[in-house]
This record gives sequence, C-alpha cells and structure tokens, in this order.
Amino acid sequence: MKTLKLLALFLSLAVVTWNCASKEEEEAKEEPKTGLEALQKLGEEAEKMSKEGPKETVDPKLLKELLPADADGLKRREASSEKNAVMGFGVSVAKATYRDDNGQDIDVNISDVAGMGVALMGMAAWSMASIDKETETGYEKTTEYKGHKAFEKYDTQSKHGEISVIVANRYIVQVEGNSVDMDKIKAVMDDIDLDKLADIK
Repeated sequence: MKTLKLLALFLSLAVVTWNCASKEEEEAKEEPKTGLEALQKLGEEAEKMSKEGPKETVDPKLLKELLPADADGLKRREASSEKNAVMGFGVSVAKATYRDDNGQDIDVNISDVAGMGVALMGMAAWSMASIDKETETGYEKTTEYKGHKAFEKYDTQSKHGEISVIVANRYIVQVEGNSVDMDKIKAVMDDIDLDKLADIK
C-alpha cells in the first residue's frame, strides 16, 4: 500500500507541475498553485482516507450493466467486469471495447475506487489541477461534465482522445477513442447513465 500511495502522490505531482495554471482567474480558485502545495494537499487527503479505513466497493456486475450496448454505431466486441482486493482495499471495474472494420475503436472503463480512495488521486490526478492547454494539433483541459469534475484531451493528427469524469467522489468513468472524432467520444459518454451510477452504493 505504501508503494501505491507514493505512486499516486508522485503521479499527481507530475501532472500538477506540468500543467500549473497561470491565469489570474485560476489563481483565485482554491486550488494548489504549486507542485509542492499539490503534494501537501494530496498527503492530507491520503492521510484522511487512511484514517477512514477501507470501504466496500460495489458489485462490478452493476457497473457492467451501465456499459453502452454500442458506441455511437460501433459494435461492442467484448465486455468484462472484475473486483480485486488486497488487505481489505478493493477496486471494482467494468470495461468494454467497441470497434468497426475501418480502424475506429473506443474503450469504456467504469471504476469504483471507494475501497482504495488514494487510487482516485492516482488514476485521476488531473482532478487536483486546473488544466487548459492548447497546441496546433489538439488540446487538454479540466472541465465539468453534467456537474461532475471532468478532463478532456484530443489530438487532431492521430484522432486519439479521451474524456474522464469523476462521479460521487468514488467512480471514474473514462471513454477513450482512436481514429474517431471527439464528438463521437462525447456521444458515448452521453450514453452512460451517470445519475444511475451515482445512486449505486
């Protein structure tokens, strides 16, 4: 567990340092302004979660039921669910792959990390930062999606992108696509019932 915590802390620090916000309006937010502040905040959160102890994660089959039958026209090729636990700390995951014969593919992953709260910070380190980066070939940014913390990134050259959303401070929903437009990736996220997910306990 110590290794996992350190990995989450260093991953989050790297993301925050690389994407440190510089706009005045971002500075006004109650978010870490430096990598050191982000690391301190992560340490406090990890300590809090450690004191609260492990929480039971949901049956992964319930998460699997929320996977879309198709991905905006792409046929679902496979779907699976599993639950792993070590020393009382667990993670439940459901995932599916969607592809067509033209090279388009989309992966959907729904994870419940309530049983290992620090993993949330490692898997969604972007939630600790304010990111707004744009290049000639794409962008990445933190944002909101239907009232939930979210992260988007897309590259127009490779046509690879993703959108990730945190739901109820325990679920991470990620839709990642290759050789597809960002609109298609978002359309798949739209097909996932996040309200129903938030109600699963």
